Amino acid sequence: MKSIGIAIIGCGGITLQNHLPGLALCADVRVTALCDTDAATLERARQQTGVTTASTRYEDIVSRDDVDAVIIATPNFTHAPIALAAIRGGKHVLCEKPLALSATDAKAMAAAADAANVRHMTAFTYRFVPAMRYLAHLMKQGAAGQPYHYRSCRLQDWGTRNLGWRQVKKLAGTGELGDMLSHRIDFAHLLVGPMRRLVAQTKVLHALRQGAPSDLEDWVAILAEFQNGASGVLESSKLASGRNESWRSLDYAEVNGSEASFVFITGEWNKLQTGKAGGPGLETIEIPKEFHTWPGSPRDPGAGDPLVTFRYDQAFEFIDAIRNQRPCVPSFHDGARAQTVMDAAVHSSEISQWVNLA
Repeated sequence: MKSIGIAIIGCGGITLQNHLPGLALCADVRVTALCDTDAATLERARQQTGVTTASTRYEDIVSRDDVDAVIIATPNFTHAPIALAAIRGGKHVLCEKPLALSATDAKAMAAAADAANVRHMTAFTYRFVPAMRYLAHLMKQGAAGQPYHYRSCRLQDWGTRNLGWRQVKKLAGTGELGDMLSHRIDFAHLLVGPMRRLVAQTKVLHALRQGAPSDLEDWVAILAEFQNGASGVLESSKLASGRNESWRSLDYAEVNGSEASFVFITGEWNKLQTGKAGGPGLETIEIPKEFHTWPGSPRDPGAGDPLVTFRYDQAFEFIDAIRNQRPCVPSFHDGARAQTVMDAAVHSSEISQWVNLA
């Protein structure tokens, strides 16, 4: 089996917490090169990993013969140029979300990757939560019946701390919309299907964060109509005081159908709530063990913190798709679909009107 050489472009917290531990579980995979524009961050990653090939220029990395694939974990505005350069070099690409600053760029990335016949993946990490995997399976089987409603709510308490590039429009594109709601838009597509139209509102509640200007939204809400007639309500906030952060805060998605309802909460990785139409109310069901890991993943679901380790299956899916020359799940096309909704939400908020989706 040929060893697969991986280049990491962007060596911050996401890389160290999610990508590297996942790659470490994959057989015959080695990280061959590192890249980060910040020399200090790059040096820390080099010392932690022992990888000797390092550069502050992605152009030096994506052209290397010992690099078969790249993982992009950089600020949003760099995703498209880095991915397109890697694709031109014949490299497979796993890119953090949001995929680009616009749907036009995201679609161009997907088209280029398809044309080059390279594997491409959007890092919608929460698809790999066992409970979400099982819920997607149940929805595909028709367990909810005809979908009536989809709703999601992501509430965190980030206060007024400085968010760095994430609070600068030219660098991030959007704030809470791309940072957090993009995952829940992807849930909506996965569980219910494409949207037909939407109306949205965004708010910048803190124009200064620790003295630094912030021109991106802290809160966003979308009211949507799906192509199958279902309705959708999606809300996300960085300023839900007292809600804490990460899995300790509310991260909730619900589907109501003609036959049943299902409730997913990220922090409850191994269970769902469900209730039958006309029944006494919701009950808790356990997730079958076959859904505790991604198909084929070597990860031991009993090892480590399950609220962290599910993320490692993402790297396995990327590597397995490369080895078996099959599409990745989720792909750049999934990222572009979410970006299309995000663009429409921004436009809707600007004009205070419903916006139709292609």
